[in-house]
Amino acid sequence: MTKSKSAAGRALRAAFPHTIPILAGFLVLGMSYGVYARASGFSFWYPVGMAVAIFGGSLEFVAVAMLTGTFAPVQTFLMALMIQARHLFYGISMLEKYKGMGWKKPYLIYALCDETFSINCSVEIPQGVDRGWFMFFVSLLDQSYWLTGTAIGAILGGVIPFSTEGLDFAMTALFVVIFLDQWLKEKKHWTGLIGLGSALACLALFGADGFMIPTMACILCLLTVFRRPIERGLD
Repeated sequence: MTKSKSAAGRALRAAFPHTIPILAGFLVLGMSYGVYARASGFSFWYPVGMAVAIFGGSLEFVAVAMLTGTFAPVQTFLMALMIQARHLFYGISMLEKYKGMGWKKPYLIYALCDETFSINCSVEIPQGVDRGWFMFFVSLLDQSYWLTGTAIGAILGGVIPFSTEGLDFAMTALFVVIFLDQWLKEKKHWTGLIGLGSALACLALFGADGFMIPTMACILCLLTVFRRPIERGLD
């Protein structure tokens, strides 16, 4: 038991610094979501409950509109599937990394979001730190940031009405910082160039509303085809 606690403690200390950019972004966005939900007529417990059960930022914002609209379960299901479909590609790429995680694996799958994927997929875990515990705490910390921000926003939204216009840019800035950090760590930038090229090509072909899933499919195919040359280039 003592050894397990020691391993968990080391992993938590190692994981926390990597999640600080997520902390800043999630607190702001979570607060805006909490305020938005309260302004839409929901009680404190609705946004907090959705932050726990759904934990999908963009989907949670859309869920507020869907819950206040007409009853349409099929359309709601299809909309949720379209919004979160990129997680299919995240999950496929994490199959190898989540092997042998034991009881942690179900939570790691449940808590996988864009930002957690970015960290767990690319970070170099320090020597002597348990991989399973590290990924677990990255996932747990990220969800706790979103839940905390949502709760604060839900409280403030009940007493202080204010505009949240423009706050969604914080998520864009967060992804830019994560991408630049990964770019600076790499000696060769094949994976980053594949991601940028795929995104720009699909944006031109499918437009801003429909480029996400084609982009993820394109990136997955290209990384699969060129996996060996890329790995040789990284050695």
